[in-house]
Amino acid sequence: MAPCTSKDLYGGAIKAVIPEGWLDGSDLRQIPDHQELFLSPTSLSNLIIEINERVSEETALSSFNSNHNSDVLGSNPGASPETIDKAAALYHLNDIRDGHADTLRIVTPPQPVSLVKLPRAKAYKGLVVMTSPERVRSGVPTSIGGAAAGSSVDGALGSSTSIHYLLVRLEEQETDVLIFFNVPHKEFDVKGDPRGLTNEEELASATVDGLVKQLEIVDWGLFGG
Repeated sequence: MAPCTSKDLYGGAIKAVIPEGWLDGSDLRQIPDHQELFLSPTSLSNLIIEINERVSEETALSSFNSNHNSDVLGSNPGASPETIDKAAALYHLNDIRDGHADTLRIVTPPQPVSLVKLPRAKAYKGLVVMTSPERVRSGVPTSIGGAAAGSSVDGALGSSTSIHYLLVRLEEQETDVLIFFNVPHKEFDVKGDPRGLTNEEELASATVDGLVKQLEIVDWGLFGG
């Protein structure tokens, strides 16, 4: 399993960790200003960091109800702060689905974690598997986690993709910081390499755990205000 290495994001405003040897997606294609994208040099896995507007309580709970997530948080769970945060995590995950075509299976529901270097921030991690139907490409770019897909991400389509995620909620900054570690299954399925898939899943889990310990905001001016 490749170790993680420290990485400056957004011009040094955020410090994080990424798998050692991974490629900076901005060296290969244009990446939106609110995103950072890193690509595995040996597989189709990718790591996406996004800065998004904080999901409101109303939007989070509305999405929770409309996407039938009562099996995750329980029916009529009430609008406690933790429930709202978990519903916000599910909102972000449902937001990256391709309408009703993709299915989302929740493997590990959002669970609270304590960020070592951001003790005042509320954060949640979890794991879902997104499955997309086989489709014929028409040359139109598609996305996983909001990142424009090119040849390095295309393998995530037409099969299942594990999404190991970390959501950091910054209330005063009205911001949600999202981190998605995407592991497409198809390349391992085609090669008949379940051990390779397991190793990749372990790397994803270890990277998220590393971010819990190492994620740090150096310049709060990144969020304006």
